[in-house]
Amino acid sequence: MLDPFGRQITYLRVSVTDRCDFRCTYCMAEDMTFLPKADLLTLEELERLCSAFVAKGVRKLRLTGGEPLVRRNMMSLVNSLGRHLRSGALDELTLTTNGSQLSRFAGDLRAAGVRRVNVSLDTLDPAKFRDITRWGKIETVLEGIDAAMAAGLKVKINSVALRGINEDEIETLMIWAHGKGMDFTLIETMPMGEVDADRTDQYLPLSLVRTRLAQNFTLEDSDYRTGGPARYVRVAETGGRLGFITPLTHNFCESCNRVRLTCTGTLYMCLGQDDAADLRKPLRANADDALLHSAIDEAISRKPKGHDFVIDRRRHAPAVARHMSVTGG
Repeated sequence: MLDPFGRQITYLRVSVTDRCDFRCTYCMAEDMTFLPKADLLTLEELERLCSAFVAKGVRKLRLTGGEPLVRRNMMSLVNSLGRHLRSGALDELTLTTNGSQLSRFAGDLRAAGVRRVNVSLDTLDPAKFRDITRWGKIETVLEGIDAAMAAGLKVKINSVALRGINEDEIETLMIWAHGKGMDFTLIETMPMGEVDADRTDQYLPLSLVRTRLAQNFTLEDSDYRTGGPARYVRVAETGGRLGFITPLTHNFCESCNRVRLTCTGTLYMCLGQDDAADLRKPLRANADDALLHSAIDEAISRKPKGHDFVIDRRRHAPAVARHMSVTGG
């Protein structure tokens, strides 16, 4: 699949649910209204949609949410998609999670063919973790990370850089992650969805973070890529990899190879734009996938050149009204 700008689309991120067992302050309002369960695609429909994308050239599938592992019978979807790994049609099946359910599912994920997971973790301080997630317990997440590594899964830690909240802990997080053999990636907060906090107060440019880190660490540029938007350096003192995802200070749109599918069958060709395609209708119109393939082709033909994310103190509304949990992390 080629978009209008000649970029090959090989990476599909799929939100299997908009629900989550945390309420992270930069991601959700505390009192969220989630989609009625009847609006969600069945797991069988999600599997069919994912398989259609694999047939059209997607080589990497990432399952996201909300929190994907809170969806009932989620492992049946993971197991079904694992057949594409065994056939060689898919290079990687992976997952982004808050870690709360990893202790339960790590072994099953490994058995299904998952080899790598991203865990979202913004602090190692129990009280601060509770403040950021509102409902979470860091002990549960740390147990999940240990269970994942014990099961043979490679773990990458993702942290949103938040001014005045965890900016004094970034070095600590990096050293901890690298000490356990995990990659560590920093992400700029994204202006998506109405939340209770003002993101202009939370926004911490990673250009500034990198400058600060370079005062104490040797950051060596790396060609390492995972197929996503992160750009990596090697930290000489720790021997680990440090990634930067910078949708605001330096967007990565020129190399975008991704589209996002929601749990209702809506395809967003760009995280930072509202243009979308309804794939549920062609999915349910016929048992044959011809209509679905045509709808996918038409959607890809409308993929924009880039997003319009901006943090602006004069503009209090988010750049995109939908929450990140709707589109998929």
